Amino acid sequence: MSGKVRDYSKLAKDILEAVGGEENVIGATRCATRLRLVLKRSNPKAKQAVASMPGVITVVENGGQFQVVIGQHVGEVFEKFAGLVNLDTSDEQVENKGTILNRVIATMSAVFAPFVYILAAAGILQGALIIINLLFDSFAETGTYQVLSFISWAPFTFLPIFIAITASNHFKTNTYIAVACCAALVSPTWAEMAAQISSGSSISFLGLPLSETVYTSSVLPPLFLVWFLSYLERFLNKRMNEVIRPLFVPFLCMLIMVPLTILVIGPLSTMGANGVANGYNFLAENVPALAGAIIGALWQVLVIFGVHWGITPMVLANYDLYGRDSFQAYQTIAVIAQVGAVLGVILKAKSQEIRKVSISAGVTGLFGITEPAIYGVTLRFKKPFIFGCISGAIGAIVASFFNPFYFAYAGLPGPLTIVNGINSDYPLSIWGILIGAAIAIILPVVLIQIFGFGDDKAKEVGNADLDGQNETPSYAKSTEETVDSPFNGKVIPLSEVPDEVFSSGAMGKGVAIEPSDNKLYAPFDGTIVMVAPTKHAIGLRSTSGIELLVHIGLDTVTLDGRPFNLKVEDGAKIKKGDVLVEFDKVFIQNKGLQTITPVIITNSHAYQDIIIEDIKDSSLHQKLFTLVS
Repeated sequence: MSGKVRDYSKLAKDILEAVGGEENVIGATRCATRLRLVLKRSNPKAKQAVASMPGVITVVENGGQFQVVIGQHVGEVFEKFAGLVNLDTSDEQVENKGTILNRVIATMSAVFAPFVYILAAAGILQGALIIINLLFDSFAETGTYQVLSFISWAPFTFLPIFIAITASNHFKTNTYIAVACCAALVSPTWAEMAAQISSGSSISFLGLPLSETVYTSSVLPPLFLVWFLSYLERFLNKRMNEVIRPLFVPFLCMLIMVPLTILVIGPLSTMGANGVANGYNFLAENVPALAGAIIGALWQVLVIFGVHWGITPMVLANYDLYGRDSFQAYQTIAVIAQVGAVLGVILKAKSQEIRKVSISAGVTGLFGITEPAIYGVTLRFKKPFIFGCISGAIGAIVASFFNPFYFAYAGLPGPLTIVNGINSDYPLSIWGILIGAAIAIILPVVLIQIFGFGDDKAKEVGNADLDGQNETPSYAKSTEETVDSPFNGKVIPLSEVPDEVFSSGAMGKGVAIEPSDNKLYAPFDGTIVMVAPTKHAIGLRSTSGIELLVHIGLDTVTLDGRPFNLKVEDGAKIKKGDVLVEFDKVFIQNKGLQTITPVIITNSHAYQDIIIEDIKDSSLHQKLFTLVS
């Protein structure tokens, strides 16, 4: 972590100069910890230059944004930066800038990220049913199987409803209107009508013939529906009297959008998704080794840049059209290769600290979540990431000779979803995936043992050697301070937070808490040093100098402060146990966002050691951290 900075004007000027000056800045905004810039042209040297500046923690380029992670003082830097450039720094203006590709990527991420774990859970249940059916032939005939089966398929059947919720939040339109419109698409009545059309019947709406397109498990039709709905709703709200607006805006939106979707939007967007799927399938069927090599080598690169969500419609189209998909089979091998790279680091590293971080990241990789592994370990040392990509490509190429497929959707493909490749009609499929996975996990371990993984230094000047080779001198005195939990709730390792800036530890050491109630309490006596304008994050400093950031929920900056009720002001003195913020968990969750809350010690570098209590659940006045200085 770079050193502290007090001259925010100089830092703002240095950042602006490094990214190419005012003429290269399209938009600028901020959240609780990051200065977010949209640039006309990206300069590879700018990222390294800005990341090395005093006061900057790291730089992340994602979704068309150049994100400068600063921490609690981002407000001061943003204020100085905004004074240097002549542009509209509102969120809305920034969101509408950037290339079409970046906007598509940002949309896909915003839509699918909030409920991907639901799809993953359903995929695991489907995999479990596959295994049980292999062991017990008669199980498929039981009522138990039927109940579990329809539970596992429900999230996919009603996928348009999930998309309605998250897309309405992203496009800033009424969630309930969006759900009502998308619910009509998955209505059993429409499915029956589509079946009649498919069998030769002619059904029309206002004289226009209807197509046989069915929208259960669809992605693009509900997504485009909500996008167009956002414009229609704003148009009606501006022109309709406020007395009749609450009733007639939903009425007209449903009356217009549902028929428009089943007549035009649905058939065209479904045709587009199927066309992309067929294009990939042509490559996979005719040059399978090339398809495997590309996915095995580059999938984790797509994850780094956040573009991996864009492939979801194609994958779901494959399952809908053919009941199987080879992309996720190769994707699984790519994920396992990064897990293998982390395992190689664990075996090679001398530093206990590196091993500890690697073990935590490796565990999340078992569940198909590779961001902690990438940002915390493999990309950090570079060589392991490259070895992982090479191993993923080789493993996928070998697997391609066995015609590998997944037969049940895996929200997060990884080691635990390999069973989704089992199918009696394709007996070689699972063997290809297993062999490819074995190569992917073993090869990076071997390469790292031979060639190493890079810099194995994990100590600071004046600190004890993390390998235990040097001991702290006997005359060195240390003091301990404690920080209590600011929430009642479930404690989650920081490495499992689905945000790379927090999970990588770039912001500092800490944990995350899933709150069980709606209040944030002061964990010590001290002062409020930062309150985000959108009220979703708050910075504290104890009387002894501990700096703590509490970021309530993930991506809650988009809610513009609506679910948060501040009980304190910036600069206010606080006592341990004071209520600092009250928040509406249900509102946040209904907007498709997570309430997982990172609790970060942002000046971690100031302490010799930070001991995190080994607890699964936290409560007020319960010790969360011990800081040794």
